[in-house]
Amino acid sequence: MKRIDWKTLDEMGRVEALARPAQSRAPGLRQGVEAIVAEVRARGDAALFELTARYDGVELDDLAVTAEEFDAAEARLPAELKAAVLEAAGRIASFHRETAPVPVAVETAPGVRVERVLRPIRRVGLYVPAGGAPLPSTAIMLGVPATIAGCREVLLCTPVQANGRCDDAVLFAARAVGVHRVFKVGGAQAIAAMAYGTASIARCDKLFGPGNAWVTEAKLQVAGDPAGAAIDMPAGPSEVLVIADDSADPRFVAADLLSQAEHGPDSQVLLVSPSSGLLDRVEAEVESQLGLLPRANIAGMALGESRLVLVGGLDEALEVSNRYAPEHLIVQTVEPRALLDGIESAGSVFLGEWTPESIGDYCSGSNHVLPTYGYARSYSGVSVASFQKQVTVQELTADGLRGIGPCAAILAEAEQLEAHRRAVTLRLAAMDAVA
Repeated sequence: MKRIDWKTLDEMGRVEALARPAQSRAPGLRQGVEAIVAEVRARGDAALFELTARYDGVELDDLAVTAEEFDAAEARLPAELKAAVLEAAGRIASFHRETAPVPVAVETAPGVRVERVLRPIRRVGLYVPAGGAPLPSTAIMLGVPATIAGCREVLLCTPVQANGRCDDAVLFAARAVGVHRVFKVGGAQAIAAMAYGTASIARCDKLFGPGNAWVTEAKLQVAGDPAGAAIDMPAGPSEVLVIADDSADPRFVAADLLSQAEHGPDSQVLLVSPSSGLLDRVEAEVESQLGLLPRANIAGMALGESRLVLVGGLDEALEVSNRYAPEHLIVQTVEPRALLDGIESAGSVFLGEWTPESIGDYCSGSNHVLPTYGYARSYSGVSVASFQKQVTVQELTADGLRGIGPCAAILAEAEQLEAHRRAVTLRLAAMDAVA
């Protein structure tokens, strides 16, 4: 891990120190995704069957997972794994229900009622990747808020395995949280199918979920097309920033850093501390623990783009963190909650030595689909609100319009929008005529 002394850097050096690994949007990737999207739009299911054979090496007869396949997957899963899925889903549902938006009605002036009503997005498409490893937790994180929001149709696409099946745990989780249909389709072709529709896969209004560079590029392309679909948020590789002082246990800090580094070679982890001694101890622990990991090679590549940042104090650590805007922010200090008010930009925050980021990934109740690559400056993680539309309603009485109509007329006149002004003044004149 590269070591940095923050106070010795000028502004350009600080920008470079917090730079993320470059995301590939090379012409070859863009063009390759464009070709896949165009093929799916033109030939629908036929293209999906061919692309699945080409990229996954599997010849399918049907794209949809059948009820019998769901039953068989459930039967094959260990009882403890099924129990863990249900336990996690229960806590996630509890948190998401309590934090869901609620309707609001306000009388902004006598006779003027303004409301916010909630409407679910009708049909949503969820993507659960299975490249490096299947992610049943993502099926839970996306399916639970979609169900609570009341989405009428919830579809899910996930890659097929060499045996012609989808991952058993993903199927169990999807059924457990209320997903309506699951399809054996992965990659950019799955995004295209859900965005534009095929004979088997209905066109969705909004797409959710992480994926590799091809999936991410496909989401960006369909989101930029008025005929395509909205997406949850821009995506990038997983990342964590840890703020720790000399009181932190270096074993815990190292484990937290490695838990993100093992996601992929383009993941990034940062440790920010005012203690040079802690940086030394954590660096040694990282080396020691790395050798114990089955995905040590992947984690090792990620560590090459990672940072140990020495700062002058915890206030400066917060400055570094807010500039970086991490997907995950872990605070392991003597008084971690004392730093919370100073945190401006982070996808999700983990306070104290007994709060590993892994808990948020799986079962604390929060959502693990979070903004990455600095988008935490302006985006939030997935929630029930992500699956809903907030519609405003206004209703005026005659007295209400009489009270606030002149305000609207003056503003419309200032903007030289005469029809706007007359829509108000004609009504006011009609009231005066009756009076």
